[in-house]
Amino acid sequence: MNKFLWLLLLLSAISFPDKGAAAENLQAVIDSAKDGAIIQLESTTYNGNIVIDKPLSLIGKNGTVIEGEGNGNVISVRAPGVTISDLKVIKSGMDRNSSEEYAAIKVYTDGNLIRNIRIEQSFHGVYLSKAHENTIENVSVTGLGKGEIAAQGNGLHVYYSNGNLLKNNHIEGTRDGMFFDYANDNKALNNKITKTRYGLHYMYSDRNEFQNNIFTFNTGGAAIMHSNQLKLENNQFIFNYGHRSFGLLVLAANENNIENNTFYMNQRGLYIDQSTDNLIRSNHLSQNQIGIELWASSNEQVFTENTIEENTIPAITLGGTGRNEWSFEGTGNDWGRSFPLLDLDQDGLGDSPAVYKSSLYELIEDQELVYLFLKSPAIKVYEKLNQLLDHDKTMFEDQYPLVNGQKPIPYLPVIIVFAVIVTAICAKRRKRLCISFGKNGRKI
Repeated sequence: MNKFLWLLLLLSAISFPDKGAAAENLQAVIDSAKDGAIIQLESTTYNGNIVIDKPLSLIGKNGTVIEGEGNGNVISVRAPGVTISDLKVIKSGMDRNSSEEYAAIKVYTDGNLIRNIRIEQSFHGVYLSKAHENTIENVSVTGLGKGEIAAQGNGLHVYYSNGNLLKNNHIEGTRDGMFFDYANDNKALNNKITKTRYGLHYMYSDRNEFQNNIFTFNTGGAAIMHSNQLKLENNQFIFNYGHRSFGLLVLAANENNIENNTFYMNQRGLYIDQSTDNLIRSNHLSQNQIGIELWASSNEQVFTENTIEENTIPAITLGGTGRNEWSFEGTGNDWGRSFPLLDLDQDGLGDSPAVYKSSLYELIEDQELVYLFLKSPAIKVYEKLNQLLDHDKTMFEDQYPLVNGQKPIPYLPVIIVFAVIVTAICAKRRKRLCISFGKNGRKI
């Protein structure tokens, strides 16, 4: 038999596994692996749906894909101490009416690491279900886009899960970017979320920290609802724009710290309703239609050291008058060119309060479409007319407005320095008087 025939016989004896075989082999490898095993995947496509029920590491490489069946979770993690990294996951179940909400990766256990993952064509991206102390890092979730928001889930969904760390993730085109539901003591750091309904959505979730995240082109940057004692620091809410849109919504949420955030070119920068005892400090609100929208159902908010400049309306109070403070311990806010203020004593405070009066609250309360016309010349004419007729109302009064962003110089040190200078001058002059006129005032 010649060499060519031998080659044909050899090729006919080799079985090339298809995608289904690869998937069966992957589940079989997982089932047969020992606890703590490291399974290194190849640059190929494996079929889901797989279940990981023991602590192990599933490590991919460039080109590794796990493709679901389209009717369940692509990867289910049902053991603690699992690591999944460096692969792409696609095609979870998309049925929003099923008894279980499906995800590309659904985690039911504690202490797992999900890292360097790309997710597409899935209902939820990563779903933590009663799962604690997990790390979700450098995960990219791409949804179906704004036209399909109602038909899909969230990028990262955290349900009854505590103490998790979500950092350096990128989410685009999902329903909500991150959704926290009855989830406490979690941290979300350095995430980028765009083109979603709400970039961040908190419901009944307390003591979470949310820092250094960026929200752009969402219907709402972040919605904090029925959640208390949160820390929102150094986040950017940029161009979250549309009818009734906002950078940050605080609804029925109490004792939260909102500090050092940027609100730029939103329909409403900061929107507060039915909330109590929140600290809003050192934020920058610029070029929003409304800088701060504050409903009278909210009381005991403290606004201090914020820069609120170049907004169409700096701040407006709706539904009546609440009990809120626009300064703290003698330090108010910098209102930019909205309120030209004198500071003759150079203490960093305006010599008069910053008071803003408006009649637009009536229009906004009665007709939501007014938000779309706030920059119209007709609105300015309406405001001027009501000022002449004395029909406007005080929206806020900042007793200690900052001038050029300066913090006020504490009074006690100023008084001490002044006293020392006066004493020195008096002592020096007294010495000269004694030399010239003698101790009894008569010239010697």
